[in-house]
Amino acid sequence: MLISQVVNTVFSSCSYLLQQDGCAWMVDCGDVDRLVPMLEGRLCGVLLTHAHFDHIYGLNTLISLFPSLKVYTCQAGLEGLLSDKLNFSRYYGDPFVLAYPENVQIVQDGEAVKLFDGIEVEAVYTPGHSPDCVTWKTDEALFTGDSCIPGVKTVTNIPHSDKDLADHSEAAIRAMALKRIIYPGHAHKD
Repeated sequence: MLISQVVNTVFSSCSYLLQQDGCAWMVDCGDVDRLVPMLEGRLCGVLLTHAHFDHIYGLNTLISLFPSLKVYTCQAGLEGLLSDKLNFSRYYGDPFVLAYPENVQIVQDGEAVKLFDGIEVEAVYTPGHSPDCVTWKTDEALFTGDSCIPGVKTVTNIPHSDKDLADHSEAAIRAMALKRIIYPGHAHKD
């Protein structure tokens, strides 16, 4: 599986393309104009780490280009996609509400999604930064969103965050990372 990172223009959030055998998956969706040209083959789905604006703002454009595209998140993630207040976009002068809620696929904690032949990704709930945080786990990778950004303290001073849950989630991620590479939700700046 080939993993490519795009550092988006909004808050240096990261989107990832996972590609193999003519199929691509995206983790979080930011700058569609930069992501789509990188696709090799068909786009099979989008895995959301959480529904804060800087991780979702490209979804309406992406789904307009790929109308049957499925977006995978938890129930709290769907609520964030449908509320510019919960996803914080109303406070940045660019209100975002998902125009295609029928494209959302709710996943449960521990549920697996098939990416490619022989490769699945598991949804692991990692709330704290936000109640809707999901870390996506493969045998070799962890897509952690903002639940764990190596070298950066998890942000818990925003509405609906919980420091104790964040600490618990980060400890769980670090345990899973012993044999996996972490792909965080923001580019780390030294």
